[in-house]
Amino acid sequence: MRASRVSRLAAQAIAGTLISGLAHAGYFQWDTITAPAGGAATCGNGTPYRFFVNRTPFTSKTVIMFEGGGACWDGVSCKGGSMLAAVNPDGVPSNYMSDFNRQAHLGLVTPFTARIDPLQAVKTQSWNIVYVPYCTGDVQTGNRTVVYNPEDPAKAYAFEHKGLPNMKYVANWMAVNMGSPAQLLVTGFSAGGVASSAHYATFREALRPKKSALLSDAGPLMVAPRDGDPANYPSVLLHNKIREAWGLDGPKGMVTEIVAKYPGVGDPNNLGTLQGNLGKLFPQDRLGYTLFQEDGIFSAFSYQKFFPEIANAPTDAERLKLLNQKWRQDLKPWLAALSTYPNVGYYIPNWRKFNQAHCATVLTFGGSSIVERGYESVGVFLDNLLDGSGPVLRAEELHPPAKRVYLSDIIADSLADLIPL
Repeated sequence: MRASRVSRLAAQAIAGTLISGLAHAGYFQWDTITAPAGGAATCGNGTPYRFFVNRTPFTSKTVIMFEGGGACWDGVSCKGGSMLAAVNPDGVPSNYMSDFNRQAHLGLVTPFTARIDPLQAVKTQSWNIVYVPYCTGDVQTGNRTVVYNPEDPAKAYAFEHKGLPNMKYVANWMAVNMGSPAQLLVTGFSAGGVASSAHYATFREALRPKKSALLSDAGPLMVAPRDGDPANYPSVLLHNKIREAWGLDGPKGMVTEIVAKYPGVGDPNNLGTLQGNLGKLFPQDRLGYTLFQEDGIFSAFSYQKFFPEIANAPTDAERLKLLNQKWRQDLKPWLAALSTYPNVGYYIPNWRKFNQAHCATVLTFGGSSIVERGYESVGVFLDNLLDGSGPVLRAEELHPPAKRVYLSDIIADSLADLIPL
């Protein structure tokens, strides 16, 4: 009895010490990391950039989630408030992860950023989680200050497209404060999907994980030579616009830095090659891309402002039809480019009702099945990337079923009616 009592007291003491330590360290809660005021890391409105960390003491494994939320390159869209605009034009407040009305929705925006998600279980929910908000309108790649509406002093304003220095700040902070993880997953959705691949090398080299993977969701950089004919390369008009607006080719621009640091990694005159050739830089990693063939949102950002026949379509149905024609045209060379390296895979379902078939990992993986291959959701692809065994999966849905087969798809479609976007 005495030994039992001593053991019980010892266990209580150890538990108390552990709990005290967890609380002191800020484990299992969202800690706010704020960049120094006046530094290089800033939101579009000039306020300090912030990101959020939810740590665990039980593993060094880490998932980095890049937030999505549109893009902008003119005085109207950089103010936010419309479908074809950018999120968080007024910056990222310190309570971003505790305010449900913010895009992170307490971390429930994706299953990757909630410890317990009511709709989807993911193995990374027990990892360290880093949530990287988006507030610069440049898919986290810009390095330029722009004055919009300069012709009208009453409406003129400066906007900081400073995604590039922001991401360098996050990577450096993580390297100093979190160290090298045993395993790393870099992921993101929409604009964050672009950012996840654009900055994969930065975080991969800063953190030096033992094992690493990428899952870029709905963030393709289509193959589009700078001088290409828009009839053949529909995304070229968008690419040429953002090159200028975000300073991609400037002395301190992201494209300039990439080609200087990694000679031969791709053609600086074709942004799609810089994404497709990640497999060449990191042959030991597993790199994956997913999107829907009928994505109605990324396609709108890509083409609607650049093709009058789309912008002036008489009906929404006709507009979506024209958007999808160009989207599918762009997908073919993009997928071919991704297939160059054996460690690069893709998961391309046809459609889901939620969010106009934009993003396969937002809210839930449901609705992303490829029935002809027996894949219930993009979760199959994620497991393939994380497990690190066998060939990297490549799946493109060619024969969508007339009716939903999997319960998870039916539930996701039902949620689309409850949460219209």
